[in-house]
Amino acid sequence: MTQPRAHSFNAAAAQYAANRPSYPPALLDAVEALAAHPLRNAHVADIGAGTGIASTLLHARGARVTAVEPGDGMAAEFRRNNPDIPLVRGDGNHLPLATASADFITYAQAWHWIDPAKAGPEARRVLRPGGALALWWNHTDHSAQWLADQDARIRAFFQADQATPAVQADQATPAAQPAPAAQPALADQAAQTGQPVQAGRPNHPEPTQRGDHPWTDIPGLTFTARTIPHTRKVPLATHLANLGSHSLFLVSGEERTQEFMTREHAVLSELFPDGTIEESYVVHLRLARNDAP
Repeated sequence: MTQPRAHSFNAAAAQYAANRPSYPPALLDAVEALAAHPLRNAHVADIGAGTGIASTLLHARGARVTAVEPGDGMAAEFRRNNPDIPLVRGDGNHLPLATASADFITYAQAWHWIDPAKAGPEARRVLRPGGALALWWNHTDHSAQWLADQDARIRAFFQADQATPAVQADQATPAAQPAPAAQPALADQAAQTGQPVQAGRPNHPEPTQRGDHPWTDIPGLTFTARTIPHTRKVPLATHLANLGSHSLFLVSGEERTQEFMTREHAVLSELFPDGTIEESYVVHLRLARNDAP
């Protein structure tokens, strides 16, 4: 299932772009505060840019954004939505960018798709002295009971691994890194940007590395962590379309997906009779400055 899940997002890029949540302004406030540098007029390389959700916000903040994206479908959708933002094809393991050319390098839900042993040195190469590497993940907040209940219904429907929330697998976070036995779920986490799973990624059973994330142990960089909660209110149809844009559904086929969505529509219609859904998220941010000369 690894390759189908990893590439499923390219075929559903338009659905992804139209229905996935964005990020709150407080996230970019935190990025600027931790980096001690404004985004306005900064040269920002947004890696694994996908359909451009983060690139759009960075551009609106006044940053000079260059997006890097490996997936065909995601890149095409990015160009449709962001004609004024330059995009180059590539990935974080071998950045197609000049040395010391970026003030910021950002990974919006994409860092878990690269090989940190390669992408870490590449980020330091491309960052200017004093530049910052910012990694973040938009994580569904299961402290909201209805979201926890929905995740349980998804796991039951697909008979998924009970130790790994089914939809959270598309939203890898510092708080819930997969154990070695759950490696197939990594395809969900990374496929968000259409990037293939990287073979040979080290398994870290405990998040003891810098930044309290198992893939932020990068020599020369020390990460600082922030969490930013946020919500959005959307129509029921948008919520279900967002749900359907996750790879677990994308690889299951239209008939199987529709079966679940019909049941879920009935459940949520009772919970939210006005047809408006409030989704809850927590953004996990990790940022490190490249202070070495």
